[in-house]
Amino acid sequence: MNIIEVKHQEVGGSVDEKLQTCDFKKKQYIKLFSELNYKVEFMYILSDWFRQECYKDTRDYIISVGCSYYYNYIPLHELGLPVPPVDEND
Repeated sequence: MNIIEVKHQEVGGSVDEKLQTCDFKKKQYIKLFSELNYKVEFMYILSDWFRQECYKDTRDYIISVGCSYYYNYIPLHELGLPVPPVDEND
């Protein structure tokens, strides 16, 4: 089960603090899906705002608790979906 949250921000505010809740949310989803024997992955799609150096500790924390993040989109292969071949003529 892929749990995906999209976080967009253009100025400082409460969204950045919500990124620090991924560990709790992932554990709750694991508990919810435990009887179905589903593997749970929790990931964020972040806007470019979160590339700032001041978010480095938060990004490191996300990874350290077994969650992940991507900027603007998630590559298909990260979701286990097929990736179309690149056509060199395009």
